[in-house]
Amino acid sequence: MGDHPLSEQDTVALIELMFFAYRDFVSDPDEILGQYGFGRAHHRVLHFVGRDPGMTVQQLLDILQITKQSLGRVLKELIDKGYVFQKEGETDRRQRLLYLTEAGEELRQRLMGPQINRIRRAVALPEGSAAHLYRKVLYHMVSPANREAVRDWIDRASLLGEPTDGG
Repeated sequence: MGDHPLSEQDTVALIELMFFAYRDFVSDPDEILGQYGFGRAHHRVLHFVGRDPGMTVQQLLDILQITKQSLGRVLKELIDKGYVFQKEGETDRRQRLLYLTEAGEELRQRLMGPQINRIRRAVALPEGSAAHLYRKVLYHMVSPANREAVRDWIDRASLLGEPTDGG
């Protein structure tokens, strides 16, 4: 790449590759979610609550950037069907802290499994792991105003030391 910018043709090809990669990345979980009558918003809630048990509804809203009403509907379904539960905060009783049930964690792992395999396959290049490069590229696609919060999330979630491959 050097110092010169990408040609428009190469840039458009990357845009299209990103579209197709995302389409296929979400296709496996979409199929599983359909069996439960759930959609991508349910998946995101399961993922982030599972990564940071005890997070507040407000923290989840900040991550997902969806309306309170949309999150409320999705949370209600996940709670009613036994995948998520909430507790009031110890110090602030108005806070609702979110946790996955055992069934919620099982579903989260089931949804993540094919995505983990897809990512590992993509970065296992013959000349060595390209994971750091992908991480850098994706990080810089995040809006500059959101990068610090995203970096903080990734750093904090990594410290949880949770195995992400089911074991």
